[in-house]
Amino acid sequence: MLTQEKRRKKDMKVILIVFVSVFVVHLGSLVHSQDVNSCDTNDIDFNDIARFDTTAMSCQVVWPKQDFILRYAEAGRGIWSFLLSAKDPNSWVGIGFSTNGQMKGSSAMVGWVNSNGNGTILQYDLKDRDSDSVLPNQGELTVVNKSDTVVRRSNRIYMAFQLRTPQPRTKVLYAVGPSTLPNARNGFKLTEHKDRISTTLNYQTGQSQAENRPHTGVRKTHGALNMIGWGILMPIGAIVARYFRQWDPIWFYAHTVIQSVGFLLGLVGFILGLVLQGLTNAQVKRHRNLGITIFIFGCLQVTALLVRPQKGTKMRKYWNLYHHNAGKVLVVLAISNVFYGIQLGMEGGSWYGTYAVIVALLFVSAIVFEIRLRRRR
Repeated sequence: MLTQEKRRKKDMKVILIVFVSVFVVHLGSLVHSQDVNSCDTNDIDFNDIARFDTTAMSCQVVWPKQDFILRYAEAGRGIWSFLLSAKDPNSWVGIGFSTNGQMKGSSAMVGWVNSNGNGTILQYDLKDRDSDSVLPNQGELTVVNKSDTVVRRSNRIYMAFQLRTPQPRTKVLYAVGPSTLPNARNGFKLTEHKDRISTTLNYQTGQSQAENRPHTGVRKTHGALNMIGWGILMPIGAIVARYFRQWDPIWFYAHTVIQSVGFLLGLVGFILGLVLQGLTNAQVKRHRNLGITIFIFGCLQVTALLVRPQKGTKMRKYWNLYHHNAGKVLVVLAISNVFYGIQLGMEGGSWYGTYAVIVALLFVSAIVFEIRLRRRR
């Protein structure tokens, strides 16, 4: 008994240390993400970067979360100069000009620097949200010949270009891509952005304001319910069922209640997702199909409780095999779809980081409980 008690205390210490370590790492990343550059930076000669005069440009931090800074000026009659800088994401960065604040129907300048230090900047015609409808070397922007360039300086990327237009569009989009860079082999096909923002820019006052996305409340509620229901409570219920059976029958009632609440929250989140797709006409087939699959597995798990065979029967063995494996598949799909949904919803680092910490804690807890279970056996 003494040995088991010491082992239990040691395991609890390990869990506590891991929890604190993950929390500190997450806190550090949040603090680091707030370290945003500003328009007061004077250690870069922008005339050495751009192919036009940059001395009298207005400056605005247009996207603090991704450290996007835009400098612009009317360089002459019908000519506008732009210099966009951002903390190097090891990917592409883009600025688009839209009539309505939406990606569809806008034109964008996109630039990146590869591992060899070679920069590429292209105009894209954003005909729709999917990658096949984002066409390189096309668009409505009239770019001044040989004015466009993109370079990397220290840990930042700078993209400069000039447009021929009496007045640039005030609806300005910004985006940052994933780690995969476009290349000549795939026709410079642009991969789906990792994050984006839509803003309104007043060129006279220099004020840039982020626009609220439509149906934001429904989006956030859909995401929160699915995250809590499918992505948090379901894994917790599975952990209870596997590692706390020594507390019979408490574990069973706890497992049933947790999974039932998770299913109900996930059900409402699933319905809101269908409503949201109808309101926005969003092209999210993979996310929707994963959601439908998770919902079906959830329904099967709930139904399984109603037809649970008696202990000791032959059917109970097969029922356990089905119930346990279906639960594992549901948990894996749910966690994956929550992360994917955060990416699609462009909720950014706070949602992604918070959920990542929760999943990490659940994963570490499961490992510790699994070790204890195997020791007992």
